[in-house]
Amino acid sequence: MKLIVGLGNPGTQYMTTRHNIGFEAVDTLAELKGIAMQKNKFKSIIGEGTIGGEKVILMKPQTYMNLSGEALRACMDWHKLTSEDILVIYDDVSLEVGQLRIRKSGSAGGHNGIKSIISHLGGQEFLRIKVGVGEKPAGWDLANYVLGRLSEEEMKVLGPKLKDICDAIEMILIKGPDQAMNTYNLKMKR
Repeated sequence: MKLIVGLGNPGTQYMTTRHNIGFEAVDTLAELKGIAMQKNKFKSIIGEGTIGGEKVILMKPQTYMNLSGEALRACMDWHKLTSEDILVIYDDVSLEVGQLRIRKSGSAGGHNGIKSIISHLGGQEFLRIKVGVGEKPAGWDLANYVLGRLSEEEMKVLGPKLKDICDAIEMILIKGPDQAMNTYNLKMKR
């Protein structure tokens, strides 16, 4: 069983913000694969199904970004999952809008949701898909930038990338992360 976690913040005020791209990706994946996201367990909205022959749990933690690790850890403990069984999708300000980067490990890079997950897992060794939301403009506060709404232009770029993220997840489940990294880390942003 694999646990696929999209990071974001709950509430309508955070919809279509840069920080909620993980939620958007999980919602798109659920819709494409016919997985109902309706259960409220582990401080999260979850759905269970099968993708590429693999049983999966899709998760959107409702703890707010900075406490994402609490929800993830509770689900992992209940299902007896290890860090090898999880995949986390989140926004990254160091990548151009729409650029995808799949990694098997790494630091939090200043992302508070990832900091929380690393803290609750006790390590950095977990699969992740970073989704570029662009660098913050000079003089902007980082929190205001990531909690800001996506522009129309950014949405035009990111909308089609949600399907790419779903395809990358399916490739990871069927062919492994190395194949997905070779395919998606090399793609141009558009």
